[in-house]
Amino acid sequence: MEILKNVILAIHIIGVAALLGGVLYQLGAMRQGKGRILTAMMHGAWTMLATGILLVGLQYPLGHEVNNAKVTVKLVVLVAIIVIALVNRKKDAVASWVLPTIGGLTVLNVLLATVWR
Repeated sequence: MEILKNVILAIHIIGVAALLGGVLYQLGAMRQGKGRILTAMMHGAWTMLATGILLVGLQYPLGHEVNNAKVTVKLVVLVAIIVIALVNRKKDAVASWVLPTIGGLTVLNVLLATVWR
């Protein structure tokens, strides 16, 4: 069961990389006012959500305590990312605040995961 948890965690991290990598890839386009939501960013966000739910669900059979406050805050941040991305995904060029907000919220989620114990 622990191996399964680690595999799902690796996939979760790949989702983070896809989301944050998409934001970083768009930096040049963002400066020109042509930044957009990439498909990889959407896939990364959905991957983070699905694997995050699985990771929390696997904590119970493994006998680990779940910090529900931390999980809730991380979920709210991820839902905000998904909503912003969904609203703006079909636009040819998003507003100047969209990509930095998604990037900042993604970094916030990583910090919450690593710093909050």
